[in-house]
Formats: sequence, structure tokens, C-alpha cells
Amino acid sequence: MRTVCFTVLMGALLAAGCASSQGESYAMVGYDFTSLNKVAIVDVTGRVYGEVVKNQISDFFVMELMKRGYNVVERKDIQAVLKEQEFQASDMTSNEDAARAGRIYNVPAVLVINIPKYKDKMEMTAKLLDVEDASILWIGSGSGNTGKGLATFVGAAAGAAAGAVLAGGDTSDRVIGGVAGGVVGGVAGNALSPDQEKQIKKVIAKVCETLPSRIPQPPKK
Repeated sequence: MRTVCFTVLMGALLAAGCASSQGESYAMVGYDFTSLNKVAIVDVTGRVYGEVVKNQISDFFVMELMKRGYNVVERKDIQAVLKEQEFQASDMTSNEDAARAGRIYNVPAVLVINIPKYKDKMEMTAKLLDVEDASILWIGSGSGNTGKGLATFVGAAAGAAAGAVLAGGDTSDRVIGGVAGGVVGGVAGNALSPDQEKQIKKVIAKVCETLPSRIPQPPKK
């Protein structure tokens, strides 16, 4: 019975980890995106913490932008310049502030990423702004599973079960205790786990799915 319960729990968690990502985006009608020779990723705001994680998420956006022919200035480089200019993170509260940051770095457009929800499921928006007037050239949003809760539950359960087996004791209470402890403690570490990276890349790909390309497209037959 206890083995069955553990199997059911693991199956439910794995199913949650396979939840599909969703996204949508819109571009300014008539805008010539081929004119953007460079885009700077200004910041990643919202419910994610730590420079390492923010830079990882920024890097995933760099990949999507480069696929479409954009030259990209990474977030960490922008942050270094803004720090020299005494431009505080708290100043990045509006489109106008983000555009002003882009003018400091002398780029025509900036990308601002916001993650208002980051738990078992994440929600994300990204805005490409013209630095001259802070108008939105493109905006995308997406959501999906992060792998965060999955890593917590599976890691805690597996660790507790292994510990119980090594001790020669009953696994059920140890597994339940380990899972509960994992939920309370969350995922340790200052970087995304491989599973989190995989899931977040899927969300970002959905967010950027219809981001206009600067690479000339072959005419439709």
C-alpha cells in the first residue's frame, strides 16, 4: 500500500512537470524591425531573485533574439553601465525609465522582462521598447510549469526514501516528512536546476514565437 501511494505521488508529480507552455505576442503594425541594429536587455524584474538566475533568463532571451537576427547587449553588461551611472534598479518602474536606460547605452531599443509569478507555474511578459519615445514595438506573454515544485518534491521524496532504506527502516513516514520539508524549504541553490532551465526555455520560446525576424524571409509560394 505504501509503495503504491509513493508511486501514485511520483506519477502525479511527473505529470505536473509535463504541463505545456502557452504564449502570445503582438507587434506594432507597419514597424520596420529590420532597422533595429541592436537590442539591449535592460532587466529581469518580478518574482525572481538573484543575479545568477536573472542572467540565465536573460541569456535564454538572447538566444531567441539572435535566432531572429538581432545583435544583443546582455543584461549583465547593461547593469554594469547603469551602476556606473548610478541608475538604481528601483528606477526601472516604467517604460520611460527603461527607455532612458537604453539611451544611456546608446541603443535603439530595449527589452524588459517581467515575471509576476514564479512558483510551480510561472507567468512572464517581455516588452521591446523604442528608446526615443518608450513606445511598445512588440510585447509577448507566456506561462508554463517551471519544474521548481517538481524538483522540490521529487528530490525530497527520493532523498527521504533512500535515507530510510539505508537505515533499514520504514520508508513511508520518512518520505512524507521529506516531501513536507522540501515544500517548506523550497529548491536550494542560486541557479536554475537543469529541469527548471528546460521548462523556462519552453516558456520563453512561446513568448518569442511571433517576435518579428530581421532575417529576410523567402517569398511564400
